[in-house]
Amino acid sequence: MRKIYRRFCLLEQELLELLYPPRCPFCDRLVRKKQWICPDCRLTISYIKEPLCKKCGKPVFDTRVEYCRDCRKKPHKYTQGKAVWTYEEKVKKSVYRFKYQNKREYARCYAKEMADRYGDWICRMGIQLIVPIPLHKSRRRKRGYNQAEILAKELSNYLHIPMNTKLLVRVKNTKPQKLLNDAERKNNLKKAFKTTENIVQLKYILHVDDIYTTGSTLDAAAQALLDAGAHKVYACCISIGQDK
Repeated sequence: MRKIYRRFCLLEQELLELLYPPRCPFCDRLVRKKQWICPDCRLTISYIKEPLCKKCGKPVFDTRVEYCRDCRKKPHKYTQGKAVWTYEEKVKKSVYRFKYQNKREYARCYAKEMADRYGDWICRMGIQLIVPIPLHKSRRRKRGYNQAEILAKELSNYLHIPMNTKLLVRVKNTKPQKLLNDAERKNNLKKAFKTTENIVQLKYILHVDDIYTTGSTLDAAAQALLDAGAHKVYACCISIGQDK
């Protein structure tokens, strides 16, 4: 059954590449098949590298510290997080086009980079299921799609780990987190998520999202899964800010 699923994923990827030729998500120019990022852009975007926070994966400036300032100040509900790039100008513009300008094809590149950099880590953590951070139904209707769901689907295809978009739902139409301070963010997300199953059968789950800021959204989503019986929840994002 797993071989059939893997073959189906490969066929789906080939069809998508035929219908939507790959474009560099940072300059939007066409690139050769399986190149994904043009050479010029690859030299100018900042990949996450050591030293980094052992909890959220954010770059830190002091090699003597294990955690960034945010993670030292507050405990998180998720076990550990990773991100591919720091949230700098090129990445910021790319993610904006992905979210708000219907550049859904960028997800293939983002997911490929996630799989290449963190596929081994995801396997070591024993991840059984990928769950995208859901949008509220009114926001999804307005935007037309959930970018985290598209990203999670592509990552599922690369790693051959099933994805579930029904397990977790957003029941509260929260304000945009970027407009709020830390206390407001936490309050904004209270009871924002719920699971559709009373008991989550799979114990090791990976959340996928586009941007990590303070982790409040991931914490709220992870808490809902933990309350329903998950043992550990991990996270992987496209980009993350730097320690301040």
